Amino acid sequence: MEKLNAKAFIMAFITIIIWGSTFAAIRAGLHGGYSAGHLVLTRYFIASSVFILYALWPGVKFRLPKKEDLFRLLLLGWVGISIYHIGVTFGEQTISAGTAGMLIGAAPVFTALIAVFVLKERLGRFGWIGLGIGLAGVVLITLGTAGPSLTISRGALLVLMAAVATSVFFVYQKPFFQRYTPIELTAFVTWAGTIPFFWFSPGLFDSIQHATMEAHLCAIYAGVFPAAIAYVTWAIALSSGNASSVASMIYLEPAVAILTAWIWLNEWPSTLSLIGGLVAISGVLVVNVLDKKPLKVKKKTA
Repeated sequence: MEKLNAKAFIMAFITIIIWGSTFAAIRAGLHGGYSAGHLVLTRYFIASSVFILYALWPGVKFRLPKKEDLFRLLLLGWVGISIYHIGVTFGEQTISAGTAGMLIGAAPVFTALIAVFVLKERLGRFGWIGLGIGLAGVVLITLGTAGPSLTISRGALLVLMAAVATSVFFVYQKPFFQRYTPIELTAFVTWAGTIPFFWFSPGLFDSIQHATMEAHLCAIYAGVFPAAIAYVTWAIALSSGNASSVASMIYLEPAVAILTAWIWLNEWPSTLSLIGGLVAISGVLVVNVLDKKPLKVKKKTA
């Protein structure tokens, strides 16, 4: 794995710190009176507005997407933004912010599976061992959310759905950097991904009126920083350095999510989930560091 250059490292590190804090912000917004649907709509209405203001700002050169790219950009936004954030936001209704962060942190496991079964990439011996370890870790994290009846929580399944969605996003985002700047591409997928969220618009103003000030600040923060700025800094990191090295920074996200949730919400994942998180990260490291046939898809991740 190539060493990150300074620009790529700084941009990726900023992204991971912001994204890691998002899980606690979402939980705080939900506790403060927002419904899951209203919170995700508010966040992405704010994010989309930020990109509209940027695109219309005097002196800014902002290109619209090419006709032949429109459908693929819509799909990319619906998968990477709509499905991902619905999964995470609705999932955090029933699982802790730290647990959600660990499940999303295991996304490279699903990225590797997509590479093997969809893109027909080949793995070496350590690659398959690492995948097995990573999947075992995901299972442990998920079981850590089960109650006394050993029923897997709906929230864990939703966040797992989000992890798969973001893995697809990782794989298919990279080629667009050949035609668009990082901020243009991020704006396109944000606008596309915001459209389905208007399904949750009924009752939005009533929800806003009854939410706490902390919930409002969380919605604004999550809309401006994780949903807008962090996606741009991640795209800049990708376009500035080796994608596989940039993607490896995501291993830090669960630690940030757990620490932020502990300080902000006094939440701590179950012991089984914590063990599962360590196992999952170990599996991903085996795939990326020890496998002699690294996945070519890692050069297409985000």
